Order: sequence, then C-alpha cells, then structure tokens
Amino acid sequence: MMDPEEILSSSLGSLYDYAPIAHSHQGGLFTYTHSFQGTHSTSLTITVSTPDTQTEHWSLHASSIWVSALYVADHISELNLPEKETVRLIEFGAGAGLPSILIAKAYPHIRVVASDFPDPLLIRTLNENVTRNDVSRNCVVVPHAWGTADTTELLPPADVVLAADTLWNPELHATLLHTICAVLARTRTARAHIVAGLHSGRYTLESFFRAARGAGLVLVEVVEREVQGDGRREWDVRRAESEDERERRRWVIWSVLKWGD
Repeated sequence: MMDPEEILSSSLGSLYDYAPIAHSHQGGLFTYTHSFQGTHSTSLTITVSTPDTQTEHWSLHASSIWVSALYVADHISELNLPEKETVRLIEFGAGAGLPSILIAKAYPHIRVVASDFPDPLLIRTLNENVTRNDVSRNCVVVPHAWGTADTTELLPPADVVLAADTLWNPELHATLLHTICAVLARTRTARAHIVAGLHSGRYTLESFFRAARGAGLVLVEVVEREVQGDGRREWDVRRAESEDERERRRWVIWSVLKWGD
C-alpha cells in the first residue's frame, strides 16, 4: 500500500508534470538495474528495503530513495573510480544504501563504507540490504552522527567521499563538513562528491559551498544536471529568483570538493 507521501508525489507527477524527488516508502522494496556501456555491455540489479526510523528520528527523512541517490547510481562512472586500484569510499547519509551497494557490487576491489545516523532501525535495514545484495566482503555499515568528535570507526581516511541529498538542513552543514574533513584523505587526488536536488533550495546549497570554502576545501566544480535528460549548466544561485517548483525538480546539483593547496 502506498503511504500519503507516495500518493502526493505520484499525484504531482500525473497532474502537474512534476518530476518526483523521492521514491519508495518505509519498508518497501526498491529494485534498481544499472546498465554499463562499453564493448561488453552488462547490467547489475540490486534490491534494497527502504528504512524506517524511530519516531524521534523521522526528521532524518531516511524512509525514501531520494532523487540524488538515484542520479548518482545512474552516473557512477562519473565518480571516476579506478578499474583495478584499491581505494576507500565512504557514503554519508546512505539511507537504504543504493549508491554504496551498487558501487560495491560493480567494483569489488573498492572498499566501501555505508554510513548513516545511528538509529537502530535504519542501521539494521542498511545492514540487511548489504547482506541481501551479497556485498558484505567489501561493503561495511558504520553508524555515525556527523560532528561527533571521535571518527575512529570511520578511519582509515577515504579517497572518495559521497553524499546524496544531505544538504536540505543548513543547521547540519557544519557537522557534515566536520566529518568530511575528518575522513577525507589529505592527498591531491582525494575527492568529495556532494549531490543534492534543488528541492533543498539554492540559497541553502550556496551556504554549504561557502562553509566548505571556510573549512579549507576547494570547489573543483559545481554543475547543474538535468535529472531526466542530458542538460548541464554551470551553477548559478541567482536562478532562485525565477524558477518555480516544476523547474527545480528537473535538476540536481553535483559538486566536487578537494583539499586546497
């Protein structure tokens, strides 16, 4: 049975041509297939259960598959992960774990950490999804609250940090950046990929980019990408003054961060 949030999302899409920003519902199974292009085209299918959370943690909004997670899954080649070299990747705000699990399945030589807030129900479902998709060998679940002083459980440092649709609450930007800075490897090649839907708000995203610069990170690129198409354009916060809800839902913002020189 669809919950009220799903019914609303479906209705908006049907009646007003609004692109959905979230899929599935708590406890629902979501099946995703990724097709790889190349000389020998292959596909991978994974199934994840969408987590529930304890009542006091509903504000995490972890009980959906958000549009940015799907977009990252569709475009994992653009993470520029090595074909053979072993690297370490951490996803924050993993939720159901769609990108993490897909990456672990597609790149068995990469060590993946799927991390989210230490809510027992959320973490149990995330662990079950890792097991269900047979990636326990190279994908581990690590509960962690952003901003916590002790990040030992997340170490050693990550060559790649990933976060999808985690910027909607500006009050959490400082704690997220604290954690990213604590775990991102201090190398010239280490990168943090932060992807967010425009439902988060342009000014909210711009405030995160300012805070990232203040934390010693450099924006390698910030690109607006069309969710259901190939359109791409440079980030411009001024578009907030002219776009409506339908237009905002058409785009995600993919930013890449690195350490400053």
